[in-house]
Amino acid sequence: MIPGMKTTWIHSLACKMAAVSLAGCGMLLTGAVAMAAALFEDTMAQRTLACTACHGPQGRAAPDGYYPRLAGKPAGYLYNQLLNFREGRRHYGLMTQLIAPLSDAYLLEMAQYFAGLEVPYPAPPASPAPAAVLRLGEQLVMRGDVNRQVPACVQCHGQAMTGVAPAVPGLLGLPRDYLNAQLGAWKAGQRRAHAPDCMKDVVARLSLEDINAVASWVAAQPLPADTHPAPYPSAAQPGMDTLRCGSAALPAPSLLETKAQK
Repeated sequence: MIPGMKTTWIHSLACKMAAVSLAGCGMLLTGAVAMAAALFEDTMAQRTLACTACHGPQGRAAPDGYYPRLAGKPAGYLYNQLLNFREGRRHYGLMTQLIAPLSDAYLLEMAQYFAGLEVPYPAPPASPAPAAVLRLGEQLVMRGDVNRQVPACVQCHGQAMTGVAPAVPGLLGLPRDYLNAQLGAWKAGQRRAHAPDCMKDVVARLSLEDINAVASWVAAQPLPADTHPAPYPSAAQPGMDTLRCGSAALPAPSLLETKAQK
């Protein structure tokens, strides 16, 4: 081979391969853009893909245990939590950045979309917690502790723990890690609600051991046949102080008629 020819030939081959590669990438990119254009529909399902990237397809919850289920939660609860993230009562930078540019009407539309989704719940995992911890968790969730004025969780979240319309969330179907994190955030003052903040008052009466017991027991409970939120809260228990909760109400009906703007 003539000196220099080998280098020239390799350079030429490399250029041709690069050209083919770039052409192939261009074709793939063009095809992907065309497919995206063909599949795009101006629906809330399409517009909330940024939500389901973390919260799982259709808001079913992520497998890592830290991103909760959105599907089927009461619309008022979901709407209020979006406002809480935007207005600093809850803290997660990514959520705040995503929803900061959105109007109240658009946030409500998102909340109503996820609230209307009816998708099955996965079977709960078996709890690794000791039996004594699970017994304490069941006691606090179902009956509370009158001596410490800790109301049962079911008093607000419904006897079946599937939530109460329009603004109280269900507890079932949530991972233990998420429940621990949220109760811990209330205890540490990192999560708040509109005053009077009844959750803050209740969690202040719980020890860290209580919180772990509640989260461990709830996360291991199966879902009832009817997973819809209850229409009314449970009756207050004898000897328990009345809870005063200032969770924000749904917006005025006029807001529902406002065209949602991004």
